[in-house]
Amino acid sequence: MRGRTTGGVAGAGALAVALLSALTGCGALAEREDAAGAAADRFTRSLRAADAGRGCAALAPGTRDELERTAELPCVRALPDAGLPDAGGVRSVDVYGRQARVVLRRDTLFLSSFPDGWKVTAAGCTARPEQPYQCLIKGG
Repeated sequence: MRGRTTGGVAGAGALAVALLSALTGCGALAEREDAAGAAADRFTRSLRAADAGRGCAALAPGTRDELERTAELPCVRALPDAGLPDAGGVRSVDVYGRQARVVLRRDTLFLSSFPDGWKVTAAGCTARPEQPYQCLIKGG
C-alpha cells in the first residue's frame, strides 16, 4: 500500500510539473503575442506620425532592402509613398514560433522575431480567398 501512496504523490507531482510547464508556456506565448502586437502598434504609430525613420527601423532587414530596391529610393523616402493604409488598432495577434500575424482594423502585418525584437516583414496585406495575402511591402 505504501508504494501505491508514494506513486500517487509522485504522479501528482508529475502532474503539477506538467501543469506548471503548460501554464508557463502559455505565459510565454502571451508575452510573445503582446510583444508582437506592441511592435505592430509602434510601426503603425510611426506611419501616422510621419516618422519614416522610426518606421524603417521597425522593418525587417530583408523587407527594408526590398522596399528600397523596388522603389529605387532610401527607405525613409520610399515608406511614406508605399500606400500603406491608416491601420487602426490591433484586433488580434497570432504567434507561430518566430513568426506573427497581427490583424489591425484596416491592415494585416506579418512580423518575425529577431534578437533585438519583433520586426515587420510585410505590411499593407489583404487576405484573398484560397490564396496567400497580397502585401504592399514585403521582404524579398
